[in-house]
Amino acid sequence: MLFENTDPARQGDQWGDLWALPLEGDRTPFPVVQSAFREQNGQFSPDGRWIAFESNESGRVEIYVQPFPGPGPKTLISTSGGAQARWRSDGRELFYIALDERLMAVPIRLPSSGGEVVDVGRPAPLFTTRVGGAVQAPLPAQYVVGASGERFLMNTVVAQTDTSPITVILNWTGKP
Repeated sequence: MLFENTDPARQGDQWGDLWALPLEGDRTPFPVVQSAFREQNGQFSPDGRWIAFESNESGRVEIYVQPFPGPGPKTLISTSGGAQARWRSDGRELFYIALDERLMAVPIRLPSSGGEVVDVGRPAPLFTTRVGGAVQAPLPAQYVVGASGERFLMNTVVAQTDTSPITVILNWTGKP
C-alpha cells in the first residue's frame, strides 16, 4: 500500500514523501520517493513493479513513473502539468487529468525485467472532465478507469442551475 507521509513542521504544505506499507511480513513502512518536494497520489502499476505519482519538483504538479521498490530513475509522463494518474489494467497506458481538466491518455511501454528505460508516448486528450480542479480536488480519487481503458467512472461537479425564487402567499382569498 502506498501513502503520503507529511510533516508540516518540516517544510510546510509543499512537502510530502511517498512511503509503502507491506501488507505481509513485518509490515514496516519504508520510503519510496523522498525529496525536498511534494510527492503524492501514488498508484501501483498492474504488475506492482512500477509506481506513477505526482510531484511539484518542476514548479507545477506533474506525473512521473519510477520502478518499485527501486532503485531506478523517474520518468516524466505529463507535458504540461497533471494529476491523478491511473493505469490501464494491462499497464500499457497511463491516464491523468491535465491542469486544464482534460483527461489525457499516454501510451507507455514498461521495460521487461532488468530494464530501466520507460518508453513514453505522446499524451493525447480524450475529453474535458468536470472534476472541479484536478490538483486542488479535496479527494484524490476523482475517477477510475475500466479494464480496457475505454470506460471511465468520474466523480464530477454538477453544473449549478439558476432557480427562480418561490413565493408563498398565506391567507389568500380569491375574488368571486
